[in-house]
Amino acid sequence: MRELFRKFAQITSQVVGSSWAFILAVAVIAAWAVTGPMFHYSDTWQLVINTGTTIITFLMVLLIQSTQNRDSEAIQVKLDELIRLSKGGHNALLDLEELEDKELDAIRAEYCRIAEQARERLRQGESDTDVPEVEQIRDERRELSKLKR
Repeated sequence: MRELFRKFAQITSQVVGSSWAFILAVAVIAAWAVTGPMFHYSDTWQLVINTGTTIITFLMVLLIQSTQNRDSEAIQVKLDELIRLSKGGHNALLDLEELEDKELDAIRAEYCRIAEQARERLRQGESDTDVPEVEQIRDERRELSKLKR
């Protein structure tokens, strides 16, 4: 069932994201607008478009969110693989999206500090291409080595 929904969501997302789907939507709205005088712009006439667009919007949001979640997961796995294969890459950065907010904020702050130091070096005419140690990760390595002893 899950695989069937994934395929359905992916195909639907591609179809509704096409120019033909947009043209069809414009045509439906134009047809609705043209029929206004025939129905004397009644409440029912307005309710038809409101109900239809609300239902379609609700379903599309769910389908699009499903495909975006899958795409995000795939991108995260690819980024994790790049980190894992990078010489000198910090494996502690793998699967960051699973960390608690406090831990993620601390690592992000450390990278902001590194970026600010690099910008300062650039302002002074120096290079910013070195690979500084990430203190948060270095501290975690020290803790792990103490535990192993």
